[in-house]
Amino acid sequence: MPKFNIISQFLKDISFESPNVPELFFKQDNGQAKIEINIDINIKGSENNLFMVDLITKVHSKLEKDDKTIFLIESTYTGMVQYEEKDEETKKKTLLIDVPTLLFPAVRALVTRLTAESGFPAFTMQPVDFAALYEQRQGAAAANQKPANQ
Repeated sequence: MPKFNIISQFLKDISFESPNVPELFFKQDNGQAKIEINIDINIKGSENNLFMVDLITKVHSKLEKDDKTIFLIESTYTGMVQYEEKDEETKKKTLLIDVPTLLFPAVRALVTRLTAESGFPAFTMQPVDFAALYEQRQGAAAANQKPANQ
């Protein structure tokens, strides 16, 4: 396993919106909620083998019947990573799989706390398989690069 060090991790940006409160609290039958979760990873390299890995998360809860927003949480949680591996493929996998795997529990705890503090039932995100996410995105990128006539 490649050797890397997370020097620091911190919340760079967070937003919580619940545009339909207090209306949602007063209605008796709001129906079922659906939750959409989007996760993205942004890497910025810098000098001295330091990298900023942003774990960008969007959690959007809506009512199924009318698509009304219950809550929307957007966050960027960042790890500053020192990494000296020269092999680009290994570096890419470490920064897109291993580091986000270590950052995710903090994001998960933030989402749970925010939803609980908002007056809604606490929502706990399921663990994310960043290796599967990486493979899925690599497959999608490869499919997009094929010539159109094949």
